[in-house]
Amino acid sequence: MAKESIYLDHNATAPLRPEARAALLAALDLTGNPSSVHAHGRKQRDLIETGRAQVARLAGAETRQVVFTGSATEALTQAIVGGAKAFSAGAVAISAGEHAAVAKAAEATGLPVHTIGLLPNGCIDLDQLRAMLARADEDGTTLLVAVHWVNNETGVVQPIGAISVLVGPTRHTLVVDAVQALGKLDLEFAASAADMVAVSGHKIGAPAGIGALLAKGHADTVRLIPGGGQEQGRRGGTESAALISAFGAAAAAERMDMRALTALTKRVEDRLKAMAPDVVIFGDGADRVGNVVNFAVPGVRNATAMMALDLAGLSVSSGSACSSGKVGASHVLLAMGVSRDLAECALRVSFGWNSTLADADAFLAGFETILVRQRRAGKAA
Repeated sequence: MAKESIYLDHNATAPLRPEARAALLAALDLTGNPSSVHAHGRKQRDLIETGRAQVARLAGAETRQVVFTGSATEALTQAIVGGAKAFSAGAVAISAGEHAAVAKAAEATGLPVHTIGLLPNGCIDLDQLRAMLARADEDGTTLLVAVHWVNNETGVVQPIGAISVLVGPTRHTLVVDAVQALGKLDLEFAASAADMVAVSGHKIGAPAGIGALLAKGHADTVRLIPGGGQEQGRRGGTESAALISAFGAAAAAERMDMRALTALTKRVEDRLKAMAPDVVIFGDGADRVGNVVNFAVPGVRNATAMMALDLAGLSVSSGSACSSGKVGASHVLLAMGVSRDLAECALRVSFGWNSTLADADAFLAGFETILVRQRRAGKAA
């Protein structure tokens, strides 16, 4: 009998929550277009508006500020490409640690893209951002600044409050990728200085294929997909009531116990330090969300370690899942000043809503086996 695998890659995608599954299946049993005025259509519309209110509540947004999209990538593209056009931006500024969804959307604007560096602890360099904004003010240029709230690889929480102070009160536009923050941090979008925020369903236990763009004030005018007027005229195309209902159910489910998850990551980090004193924990010392450990043991290549862990029934990653399955050096770690050799040893373990102490201990046992084998091989050589 095959050994049951242990899933430790929640930052890539979370397992489907029972509440989301139930909502999805119930909605799939219904027929009707949510834009139709008859009873069947109204039932679909009710599901969508319920889901909208549930996502808004989790994100601290007003219900009307939630626009559903097919993914967070689509939401970010709408915010960045559509926002740059709507606000006549002269350039886009992104950090060196952004997800490809932000970086590629910035390129797609056709505008100059300025890169804000990362500090060695993984935080965005506020001095560089401040200097960029000052130069833009001198030139009379409007900047669209797009940054992530929580880094998907290291779990480092960016100083969004400080960034908002720099960007928010000005003519410049602030777009925040909050994919890894939703359900882990209090977003309070309605009260924030961010103009637009992107979130994703499958990171919190909904199915893949559903995301949302939160937009306020003048950002209500941003649109990228024309069509039949759906989603307040901002995202054409018939909405999927089933996916939206599942997203809403996942958002309304009991929030992740971040205190318990932090205890799991601390256990992993403490044990790693005990078994390998030369281990490097990336982002150590910075503010991090408590569900992820990104580390490297010099000489233990991530490609080899991931293969061995996978054979042992342990699913971990080396970083972002949106890199065409590549394993190697993370651009985030390189931007933090990590050497390429060490970056090619990086492994990411990420926990979520159904993770247990047994999962953490299974990983530790599996990784210790890898270390023992390497040490034996080193002595034999």
